[in-house]
Amino acid sequence: MTHKPQIKIPATYMRGGTSKGVFFRLKDLPEACQSPGEARDKLLLRVIGSPDPYQKQIDGMGGATSSTSKTVILAEPTQPDHDVDYLFGQVSIDKPFVDWSGNCGNLTAAVGAFAINSGFVAKDRIPENGTCTVRIWQANIKKTIVAHVPITNGEVQETGDFELDGVTFPAAEVQVEFMDPADGEGSMFPTGNLVDDLEVPGEGTLKATMINAGIPTIFVNAGDIGYKGTELQDDINSDPAALARFETIRAHGAVKMGLIQNIEEAANRQHTPKVAFVAKPSDYVSSSGKSIGAEDVDVLVRALSMGKLHHAMMGTAAVAIATASAVPGTLVNLAAGGGDRTHVTFGHPSGTLRVGAEAKEVDGQWTATKAIMSRSARVLMEGWVRVPGDSI
Repeated sequence: MTHKPQIKIPATYMRGGTSKGVFFRLKDLPEACQSPGEARDKLLLRVIGSPDPYQKQIDGMGGATSSTSKTVILAEPTQPDHDVDYLFGQVSIDKPFVDWSGNCGNLTAAVGAFAINSGFVAKDRIPENGTCTVRIWQANIKKTIVAHVPITNGEVQETGDFELDGVTFPAAEVQVEFMDPADGEGSMFPTGNLVDDLEVPGEGTLKATMINAGIPTIFVNAGDIGYKGTELQDDINSDPAALARFETIRAHGAVKMGLIQNIEEAANRQHTPKVAFVAKPSDYVSSSGKSIGAEDVDVLVRALSMGKLHHAMMGTAAVAIATASAVPGTLVNLAAGGGDRTHVTFGHPSGTLRVGAEAKEVDGQWTATKAIMSRSARVLMEGWVRVPGDSI
């Protein structure tokens, strides 16, 4: 039996925030994969090593978690006054699909550096020393993101002393601004309410804040579902019944947000919405053994991504947290002590994160102007990724 040989495609493996993924330039992809569709999805699935019934992604670049089963495609900007188009694909681990419904906020921190290194940013805009401002068009959600990338001797500065909980080693700080992060096609609160009664079979009626800022997110109170907000990954991910409960909450919330028509559709939309639970500050020990005091945080947040509790916090969910905390009366705001605020420090399984947001109410509708956070990023490997030629 004759099989096509492997093909090789220029690629860069990068960490961005608490995630990592395989980065491509659109023009480097095989011609059939330069347009959205089955060929592109099949290629990215094979690159990452999915679908894998063993859920290990041994035969690919994925790391068998939602944080490491990611792909990025960068292209020439389609919007004026932008440097690059950024398209994100969340690759399912055990199912044959790529979810294009949302952004990855963590990998956004690496997009600026990749854009500079790949020639998307004009050389006269890159200082010899200082900060290069990269304007990114996030093609999944059609929003502008501004990355402030440190430059030393004309090149991207990757090493530094900025520490990010959830990442073992320090690196250079990259500030990321998510401009107008709320859904531009509808209300930031899709139901029109800051807090809703969400009917969930088996759970009863849960108080929920459903927001579309950064990424569609459903927030519930930890205590209402039997948790404290101090849980670590194994507390949730080792409990199949708990994961099933969260998926049920997520599916019913997605219907209420108008993202899907019925709960069955949730299975094919794993990346969005996210589901998270919040609680008032409390002492806990992070996954690295670091003690987090109640006085160190404003609120505790735990969030699930692709059906599992995240080891830290998704960058887009951090935008949702920051924005919701800035709106008096949401569950996030109330758990953080209520009132007006422009920033919040929240506790997650790996430690803490400070994020800022600006929100305002106009004609009875809340909107967010921007959310800001600091991350870090670096190149892990660059060269070519290889896939069997008969896989696309």
